[in-house]
Amino acid sequence: MTPPSPPLPSGASRGGLALTGPELIAWGRRMGAQAQPPLIIAMFGQLGAGKTTLAAAICAGYGVRDEVTSPTFALVHTYDAPRSLVHHLDLYRLESPRELQNIGWDDVVAANPLVIIEWPERAGELLPEQHIPIELRHPEGQGAEEPDRRVLYAGGHVGYRTGAR
Repeated sequence: MTPPSPPLPSGASRGGLALTGPELIAWGRRMGAQAQPPLIIAMFGQLGAGKTTLAAAICAGYGVRDEVTSPTFALVHTYDAPRSLVHHLDLYRLESPRELQNIGWDDVVAANPLVIIEWPERAGELLPEQHIPIELRHPEGQGAEEPDRRVLYAGGHVGYRTGAR
């Protein structure tokens, strides 16, 4: 029997949204405010698509008071919040899912906190099936008049593992 999908916060509506930077931050804050642990959010997207900006907004909405920064070099940042810890991971620098053991992956995903993962495709088969995927993209044909716009796809493919649809 397949375990039930995690509840999708209402701030994570299915489908695509074209958002400016401030709108992306507002969306992330709403999602964070509605998130209930345990919850894993897997953020896919190219470099510069806004994953860390969105992670910071989700953390702010969730109640994190510390500055949220990219964990690219540390790989994991942990923050306190009223409802649970928040683990923010950036797996960009990993060459193999086996390297997840070095950052305490099993403990992070088993602790029942809010987990936000950038570059989750690097986790391969170790990415839990029960996660909310969010994909950020630059709009196709985006003109110079809208350099800050992103297209956000959320929750429409809960459980997909490596970006394949």
